[in-house]
Amino acid sequence: MAAHDDTRLLIGKIVGVFGVEGWVKIESFAEPRSRIFKYQPWFVTVGQRGEREVVGAEGHAQGKGMVARLPGVSDRDAAAALLGAEIHILRSALPKPKNGEYYWADLEGLGVGNVEGIDFGRVSHLFSTGANDVMVVTGEQGRERLIPFITGQFVREVDVDGGRIVVDWDPEF
Repeated sequence: MAAHDDTRLLIGKIVGVFGVEGWVKIESFAEPRSRIFKYQPWFVTVGQRGEREVVGAEGHAQGKGMVARLPGVSDRDAAAALLGAEIHILRSALPKPKNGEYYWADLEGLGVGNVEGIDFGRVSHLFSTGANDVMVVTGEQGRERLIPFITGQFVREVDVDGGRIVVDWDPEF
């Protein structure tokens, strides 16, 4: 159940304009944030207006955020037209994870159950709180469980190929 190489992964968003020469402010989900520029091409999607493949985006840290210049975007109006756009990359643009490591995208959709064998549902998505990562598991009737993704303490086993994660978690939570 590992992610396919042609799967598109959300890696960032265009959240503002910067200056008058077409630069945009971006929110990068890469770690570290600047690594977003190593993963190309980008597939930039603006709502229902469709998708644009971008090769050669460049940028850098600016204050607490990131700014980028996209080829073909040369003024503030063109940059403003991209506000809210999502930046996707192909899964194949990421380096292969080391043995025992995985990307969040590899975990999404996996089944989750506890050590007693109780099924909780499937991984909807993960997010970071700063202190630790959290796995959102959606089960029957849309019930959501937020389980800290702390290996050894709460996450006991991750079997990406087998499509299953085993957690030490009370079913009442």
